[in-house]
Amino acid sequence: MSDVVHVIDDDEAMRESLDFLLDASGFRPRTYAAAADFLAVADTAEPGCIVTDIRMPGMNGLELVGELRARGNSLPIVVITGHGDVPLAVEAMKAGVADFLEKPFSDDVLLATIRRCLDGLAQSESHLAEAKRINEILDQLSPRERDVLKGVVAGKPNKVIAHELGISPRTVEVYRANVMTKTRANAVSDLVRMAMVVGL
Repeated sequence: MSDVVHVIDDDEAMRESLDFLLDASGFRPRTYAAAADFLAVADTAEPGCIVTDIRMPGMNGLELVGELRARGNSLPIVVITGHGDVPLAVEAMKAGVADFLEKPFSDDVLLATIRRCLDGLAQSESHLAEAKRINEILDQLSPRERDVLKGVVAGKPNKVIAHELGISPRTVEVYRANVMTKTRANAVSDLVRMAMVVGL
């Protein structure tokens, strides 16, 4: 699981305080004084959680969220907000941030929020790796075998699949056996799970 936390805050004292807290808590903090500083390295930055203040000169935290999502960056983001910025924070939630914390917040609350975000990131990365593995397996199927797979996953009997594809039920059985062999599936339920992971 990643333990990197990208902290973006124009307040130097806040940056140093968060840097110390995160480092002492076993995380690997990376700090940035402005949204532009992080955006300059965002495409190659280590995967992790992003913690950003919402009120910053130049590009604010909400605009940063919008720019990151527009670039296809899906790292979890926690927005830090002052009392008067709650409507902005709600807007940020709609824009896809994982959570927002209103100042003053306790260290424990911040650390728990970051851990939750990093756990979710790990699950997301694990899901992507699983989807990639399954797609590589399914790429070995011929177009006709893939057609039969879709029918099987949809719960259709061989006769119905055969009718829809204009082939004999016996041929469907052959394709179905090929699909089971190539995917190393032990049962139809295995095929259904594979199809769900890749959105087939």
